[in-house]
Amino acid sequence: MAPSAITETEQDTFSSPTLGLKVPKNAEERLLRAGIDLNNYPTRPAKPDYLDQVYAIRNEFREHVDPGSRADPEKKALLGAATKVIHVTRHIGTELHGVQLSQLTDQQKDELGLLIAERSVVFFRDQDITPQQQKALGEWYGEVEVHPQVPQISEGVTVMWPDLQIKEGRKANFRQPGGASGWHTDLVHESQPAGVTHLHNDTVPEYGGDTLWSSGYSAYDKLSPAFRKFLDGKTAIYRSAHAYLDRNNPKAGPKHVEREHPIVRVHPATGWKSLWVNRAMTVRIVGLDKPESGEYPKFAEQTHQLVV
Repeated sequence: MAPSAITETEQDTFSSPTLGLKVPKNAEERLLRAGIDLNNYPTRPAKPDYLDQVYAIRNEFREHVDPGSRADPEKKALLGAATKVIHVTRHIGTELHGVQLSQLTDQQKDELGLLIAERSVVFFRDQDITPQQQKALGEWYGEVEVHPQVPQISEGVTVMWPDLQIKEGRKANFRQPGGASGWHTDLVHESQPAGVTHLHNDTVPEYGGDTLWSSGYSAYDKLSPAFRKFLDGKTAIYRSAHAYLDRNNPKAGPKHVEREHPIVRVHPATGWKSLWVNRAMTVRIVGLDKPESGEYPKFAEQTHQLVV
């Protein structure tokens, strides 16, 4: 039997950037207010295919001064503008009420940088901020990272839409319902991984869809003094989540990008030590044999789970 013709509706689905999905109402309203052309939403960067392309992304050294390092330690301008300050847990997480991120002064931006450095994650509700303003705020804290693997609103403002990920071929199930189910930091294979991430939730489900954060400071502090001494100064090999072809030897199959970074990071604004490791992307500790190195990232990641 001959195949049936593709209908006009089906053709529209194939050519639509959303793959036929309707943009959720809250997101649609925000994007239209910001002047985003929904006929071309989201855009997709040209994904790299080869190792040398990925190594070249932001590969040059960039001088960076953390804005939190020049902030008032008491953060009077920022905290004084808030109607309520809630520390979510003892070690991690603070919620500020009555503050609009789009209206922060330069002094408040610096103090927010210090608050993020101290509390690891800061929450703001009911924000009136466009994607363009969100990007501009990010540029205050450093060079905005353009993720090479995900759709975008505009360059540097990425889209996290689980239904779209499923349409693009990601298999959602109980173990991985559209997101990452293990502790990780994105793009650890880059020469200078991101220091701050800003998430704006347009559409929040009634239940589920949770994101968990863990304090690298507390994870480090909970290690025994002997183990901390052992890890201080050591580096590890961190690999990319995606694999790429070697242009000079494509028949060898996909390979991961690998970089060497310190296992214990010292935050430039606080001077505090943080454990920077995860089981999925920390391959081995430099200077140790593979059997010796294998268990340390696993144990260190388990420490993260204790300090969520």
